Parts: sequence; structure tokens; C-alpha cells
Amino acid sequence: MNESGIYTISYLHTSAIVSDSERKSVNQSDKESLGRLLVHHQRMIENLKWKGFNILIPVKLGTIVKSKEEVLKILANGHVLINEILKKIENLTEIDLAVVWATFPVLLNEIALDPDIIAMKDEMQKRSNAPLQNDQLKLGRLMQTKIIQKNKDIELKILDELSPFCIDTKTHEVMNDEMITNAAFLIDKHKTAEFEQVIDRLDEEFDGLLKFKLIGPLPCYSFYTIEVKELNPEQVVQAKKELELNEKTSELEIKRAYLEKARIFHPDTQVENGEESFNKINKAYHILIDYSAAVRQSSKTKRISLSKEKVTENLVLVKIKD
Repeated sequence: MNESGIYTISYLHTSAIVSDSERKSVNQSDKESLGRLLVHHQRMIENLKWKGFNILIPVKLGTIVKSKEEVLKILANGHVLINEILKKIENLTEIDLAVVWATFPVLLNEIALDPDIIAMKDEMQKRSNAPLQNDQLKLGRLMQTKIIQKNKDIELKILDELSPFCIDTKTHEVMNDEMITNAAFLIDKHKTAEFEQVIDRLDEEFDGLLKFKLIGPLPCYSFYTIEVKELNPEQVVQAKKELELNEKTSELEIKRAYLEKARIFHPDTQVENGEESFNKINKAYHILIDYSAAVRQSSKTKRISLSKEKVTENLVLVKIKD
């Protein structure tokens, strides 16, 4: 495949779909630029699916590597994990659902008749000497609270109706008060028709008050996205010192060392500078757990070498994005 600079790099039975880029990082991009990149990223994934790449595991937006060799290392380290996910999602798909008010003024009129809103308005009229601006702000906050609660109640009803047909559900942040839900559903491919029938029934039940927008079927990127984590060798060596570990260790020994120090420096023990020390060992623990996972991926060994020379060999961790 070679379209618009897109091509594949293969390792055993898996391939990475990549494209060349002049960008070195997306971390410095502004919000608008990131938004455009995200839309492009999602459209590219969807286009690949329609072109016949039926089982895809997206990679986290902004993942940039320097060479083909680095791509091959990622595929090699993540080979077991990637194949496990590919088997898991073979018969799964994602459907995204956005629900908004068809006529938002109808909701506002309904909220205006809420007893709490009416009571506040009556109280405002009785206290005519109170600052008008403060009263309006309080009324506005109460109105928004009522709108959020109404939206939440409807969202829960929709999710409850759809949950029997889903393996998993993830809700995303809504854009404004007019949006009731923005959710992703992980579905068995054979149940998509039943899922869509429930959407049709809900649409009829709300009788034009709501607009339901379905997007899919899609790759399962809301549930399974690969993250490539590049570890810092200096941080790994420093973490070893924080937990006072030998150069040869294991994940079990890392956990034991962490728990021993956590008992000493936990903020509840009221040790001087305990919170600062606890945060340091907590960070060290997570660095070393990531490092031990990277070692397992690259060398398949249970013993972990924390020598400076060996640390630089195991700095790529392939994981599922949290």
C-alpha cells in the first residue's frame, strides 16, 4: 500500500501502517492544531477500514519514531500484546453515538417551570432591593444545574437501554449543554442490527425531541489504542537508587522494596518530609514497573538488570493506552 505517503512495515504476521512526517513532536501544538490532527487521525483510521483493513489497532495520536528500525522494535516488543488484542477484537466493532436536543428552547421552557426555579424567581421579586446581577447569576447557575441533571437522567436511560447489546461503553466529554451524551460502544459485529433497532425505538419514544447521530462501524479505538512509551534511562537508574535495589532484581522484589518504604514514608505516619519521600518512591515504583514490563517484552526474562549498560537496551514499552 502506498497512498499519500502511507505504507506498511511488517514483522512476522503483523504490520504497522505508517506515513512519513516532518513533525518531531505534537506536544507543542496548540489546541486548534491538535484538534485538526485528531480529526485527520480518526478519518485516516476509518478510511483504512473501508479499504479492507478490517482489524485495526490504532496507535496513540502523536506517536512519532525516527526510523524503520524503531517501528520494527515496537512490533517485536509488542508482538504478544498486539496479537492478543487482534484475536480479541476480531469479531468486535465500535459504534459512536452523539445525542443532542433537537430544539433546545423546549428544554429551557421546561426547566423554567421547575418548582425550584419558580421559587427562586418569586424570592427574587420579594427582595427587590437585592443586587440584580447576583440574583441573575444564582438563577443562571440553578438553571444550568437543572439542565445538567435532566441531560444526565436521559443519558442514563439511553445507556441502560443499549447496555444489553454492548460488551463495553465509554462516555466522552460533551461539548455543551445541548449535547446529552457522547459515547462509544463496543459491540459484537453480529449485534449491530439489534443495537440500531434500539436507537430507532428510542428516537420514536422521544418523538423528535432528540437527535441521534450514529457513527460506525469503526475500529475499536475508544477501547484499544496502542501507546508506545519511551522510558528515560536516567530516571530508571535513579528509581533503582530510590528503592535501594540491587543491579539484578525482579518485579516481586521491586514491589516488596516499594511496600517496605511506603510503610515508612506514608503521609499518615507523620514522618518529617514523609509526603515528599513517599511521592518519590511512588514515582520510582511506577517507573520500574514500566521498565520491568519493557524487559519482559524484549527479552522474555523474569530477572531484571538495572545496570546502566543494560538499562539502555530496554527503553520501549508497548501497552494499551489507559
